[in-house]
Amino acid sequence: MSIILNGTTGITGATWTTAGRPSSPAAGQMGFNTTTGEPEWYSATGSAWLPFSTSPQYEINYLIVAGGGGGGAGHAGGGGAGGYISGVLVVSPATAYSISVGGGGAGGAYGSSTSTNGAASSGFGTTANGGGYGGGENQPSSANRVGGSGGSGGGGANSVSGTSAGGSGTLGQGKDGGSGSGGAGWAGGGGGGASAVGANNPTTDIGGDGGAGSTWLNSIDYAGGGGGGGGSGAGGTGGVGGGGNGTNAGGGAASAGATNKGGGGGGARDNNGGNGGSGVVIVRYLGSQRGTGGTVTSSGGYTIHTFTSSGTFTA
Repeated sequence: MSIILNGTTGITGATWTTAGRPSSPAAGQMGFNTTTGEPEWYSATGSAWLPFSTSPQYEINYLIVAGGGGGGAGHAGGGGAGGYISGVLVVSPATAYSISVGGGGAGGAYGSSTSTNGAASSGFGTTANGGGYGGGENQPSSANRVGGSGGSGGGGANSVSGTSAGGSGTLGQGKDGGSGSGGAGWAGGGGGGASAVGANNPTTDIGGDGGAGSTWLNSIDYAGGGGGGGGSGAGGTGGVGGGGNGTNAGGGAASAGATNKGGGGGGARDNNGGNGGSGVVIVRYLGSQRGTGGTVTSSGGYTIHTFTSSGTFTA
């Protein structure tokens, strides 16, 4: 139906039912929905039809990063980065959204305990899985030589019986961990990152590098780096985005993953693995502050809410 302009009766615009909405709407397109009995407009960035009666609704961008996995101990793999999820959501004022921020997994204690996965972070109906633990060749159970699966997978440790595989990352959240060496190589694989797999150990005695993390919204943040594996000759480098470095035979304990970036902990050769870094949840929207919760800052015309611990975002 075309638009009709009448000096007495006013403007009559296009009409449709909910089922008969335009199939390829343009941003800002308006019409009257006879099913709901309300005028509505199309929000392109939110990919949604919004009724005029709820026009105070607004769009947010969100980033959810889980806690990174702990690095292994003893010829060990690096921890995988925490799962990394970003999205867009149309929110209604005064609506409360529960936010959960996961902590990092524990690094393995040399000769006595295993490393652990990071904890999940969640919000806005979605959950990022914690990073997988880095395998440890000298840990109590031989099963722990294989890297743990998680948001990103942990690196595998050295195994005298053959290579130990890295753990698997979660589709859409992170990448797989690298494998450890076999035989007398004495080196672990790097933990997976948000955007790149953890490296296998490049030579027989050098730990694999951790996988790289990802940037969010034109580098507003960089998170999700995997931990480097431990090696006799040299430890692997942690992935950019918060991954901890692995260590060599005389290098001491491995580095922890960066806090509030979900970095995986580094793996150690003959020492303790590094702890995984805690996660974070960030909310951003255009204009001045409308919501509450977290630490509130502003940049480039946007308001930003940063949650480094669990809480509530109220739109």
